[in-house]
Amino acid sequence: MKTRDDEPIAFIDLAAQQRRIRPRIDAAIARVLDHGVYIMGPEVKIFEGELSAFSGAKHVISCANGTDAIAMALMAKDFGPGDAVFVPSFTFAATAEAVAWLGATPVFVDSFADTFNMDPVSLNQAILLAGRLGLTPRAIIPVDLFGLPADYAAIEAIAGEHGLFVLSDAAQSFGAAYQGRKVGTLGHATTTSFFPAKPLGGYGDGGAIFTEDDDLASILRSLRSHGQGAHKYDYVRIGLNGRLDTIQAAILIEKLAIFADEIEARALVAARYDEALRAHAIVPRRPDALTSVWAQYTIRVPASRREAIIARLKGAGIPTAIYYPMPLHLQAAYRHFPVAGNGLPIAEKIALEVLSLPMHPYLDERAQDHIIAGVVEAMSQG
Repeated sequence: MKTRDDEPIAFIDLAAQQRRIRPRIDAAIARVLDHGVYIMGPEVKIFEGELSAFSGAKHVISCANGTDAIAMALMAKDFGPGDAVFVPSFTFAATAEAVAWLGATPVFVDSFADTFNMDPVSLNQAILLAGRLGLTPRAIIPVDLFGLPADYAAIEAIAGEHGLFVLSDAAQSFGAAYQGRKVGTLGHATTTSFFPAKPLGGYGDGGAIFTEDDDLASILRSLRSHGQGAHKYDYVRIGLNGRLDTIQAAILIEKLAIFADEIEARALVAARYDEALRAHAIVPRRPDALTSVWAQYTIRVPASRREAIIARLKGAGIPTAIYYPMPLHLQAAYRHFPVAGNGLPIAEKIALEVLSLPMHPYLDERAQDHIIAGVVEAMSQG
């Protein structure tokens, strides 16, 4: 894939970031190799402290990956058979997957077409449906899709009315804010992922859980180490092996140090895309008083033309991706679970229209201009 200046465009450019901080990464890894504590070494605690300072969350419990983070939070609240957990259908599988692991029932909720996040009207319908099915409504897991926080004012109001636990799935939004509240302090607990492609990503899997709840934090620390009690071989609950590797913590410490700068750079790219593309495609909406970390920049194009547009962009050396081509409620593994209302028409519609463009902090203006010109040209063709 080449630009008109014969330079490749990366969809997510981890190599450029690595060039910026490679000496610091090398030194961080070398320190771990020198002390040899590869599991739960000192860097893990340091990283948790820095995440707490960055987000404002009282407790941060790192873990092996973002899916484990969701599962651990649900395990800590004793979710199981007969419990209904309300999740969006237009998202990655991990959110519903963790619910199903525990024998609880994911109930699928529709999304907004402009922000791609959970629709509170559909959420209310899902809660009514759960009651009719004899399930006990227990929790809501809003997903902050593509880097933008969900509508927490509406969601938290619904949760308060029904006594529901709110677990924010911030796998894509860590570093963003909702009406002055930083991601990590939304809901009763927040989970995130450090998968390499995430805005704050390691060089392997990793995740974390954020909460203000002292008791919940204590249970989570036990769960991630096989239900450990007073010592390594004292088991007070059924847990899992959910620990973050020390090397990943060391790498993420260095990445967190430049994260604020990278968030700003992502916002500048998104602003240029917005300005140049809004007359040619449906660009994502960012409500007032919300910030996004732009994990993805996702436009909507006519479903009948999407494949042709992708092909034209590929021919111009512009990589694209589709997040997500099929909502979860239509997937073979999940289609037997309940669906709010009379179906999820918006989730089904946007899955056929979404198209994500290259987005990362190291996308220079020349590359941006080439991408913008390519999209405009592709959209103008029949």
